Amino acid sequence: MTDQHKLLIVNNFHPDTITRLDALYDTVHFWETPAADQTKLLAALNGVCHAAASASWFCDDRIYQLPSLRVLACFGVGVDAINFRETNAKHIKVTNTPDVLNDAVADLAIALILATARNLINADKFLRAGQWPKGPFPFGQSLADKTLGIIGLGRIGEAIVARALPFKLKIAYHNRTPKPLPHTYYPSINELAANSDFLLNMLPGGAGTAKIINNEVFNQLGPRGIFINVGRGTSVDEDSLIEALTSGTIAGAGLDVYANEPNVPDGLLRLDNVVLMPHIGSATVQTRREMGNVVMQNLEAWFNNMPLLTEVTGK
Repeated sequence: MTDQHKLLIVNNFHPDTITRLDALYDTVHFWETPAADQTKLLAALNGVCHAAASASWFCDDRIYQLPSLRVLACFGVGVDAINFRETNAKHIKVTNTPDVLNDAVADLAIALILATARNLINADKFLRAGQWPKGPFPFGQSLADKTLGIIGLGRIGEAIVARALPFKLKIAYHNRTPKPLPHTYYPSINELAANSDFLLNMLPGGAGTAKIINNEVFNQLGPRGIFINVGRGTSVDEDSLIEALTSGTIAGAGLDVYANEPNVPDGLLRLDNVVLMPHIGSATVQTRREMGNVVMQNLEAWFNNMPLLTEVTGK
């Protein structure tokens, strides 16, 4: 029966999901095991434990030392923290939780666009500080007829487009190859930036995108442009971004992700033309529960010799 299966839970990725997994499986909480005992634990689990669950953004490489591990169910979409050289070499299947978080991330992207264009955070501070009686708050920017340029127009990007169009935003994008969509395609990020008012990053992490958004991109975006990031922080050269925001190379930014989370550079914290969120793109009660459901469905499928719902093969 399902509750007889061993399951190694690598880290405390979502308490509600872990509680549900604890009720279904004979679970072992790896992160609660003293570091000195973890190698011994993996040796004891060999042959009796074939499945593990982990956050997708953080995973302990020591679990690959479990020879009998055959499936790793990840909570999250981006699988930057998964060592696919190890999983591929050891024939460990990996799953993630796509699609169920599209709406939540798209909502936040639109919120960041509005917050930066209308300077909402500073407007709130202005009122609370008693500044309104002394004069009006500086004007913001309208969204109508502006161009939203999306770097990496995938499923979440298309959900953002569906929300952006009613605001009368024009849509442009850059992908490795164009898609059959009625939006303007640019073959490079620089060209997209040069033709955008809002530049939205949706790129995944990894070596192929590391610091790909840099000073050249910000120079093309220009002094009235706003940069939004709900993709991965590692795809941005944060030093270049700080310089662009400080010097007026770009007008502002709205960020939900950073290169070294949960650490945010002091240079960003000191600026008032950037809106900073603590990586809350998918952080709604409903979305996180649905992500947990996908983790559980993948594990159930694997234990019942059924096809995995959302297998990720890596590159």
